[in-house]
Amino acid sequence: METRSSRGTDEQLIRAARAQSNDAIARHDVAAIMSFVDHDFIVNTGNGGQLRSAAEMSAAFTRQFAELPDVKYVRTAKTVEASASHALAFESGTWVGTWTAPAGPVRTGGKYSASWRKIDGAWRIHAELFVTLYCEGKGCS
Repeated sequence: METRSSRGTDEQLIRAARAQSNDAIARHDVAAIMSFVDHDFIVNTGNGGQLRSAAEMSAAFTRQFAELPDVKYVRTAKTVEASASHALAFESGTWVGTWTAPAGPVRTGGKYSASWRKIDGAWRIHAELFVTLYCEGKGCS
């Protein structure tokens, strides 16, 4: 059973992993991004789509980085809570995406949640849910 102290450490580890993941996105480093996701990762994207595997997520980032050379996403955790009884954690917060579309700059964002699993001592994102709540700029459609 985990103690309150180890859960605090887990929260710090997850927050650090999220920051490193944001940095990997800013660098457009698909391999580094994928190092934070679990093998059976799934995501509901902000536009209502779904990526059903780590391979689909990798392909989506690769495609997006090729099409939008200045795209960035930043996820900011508001809460991170590690389970006291399982190797699981819950994260929630806000996200912002920016890029330049052919019609002009775009700034979009909303809220997200993430489920993390601790595997072999490392925290990996198991699932994410993004909901777009706003889109600003001429490139919004």
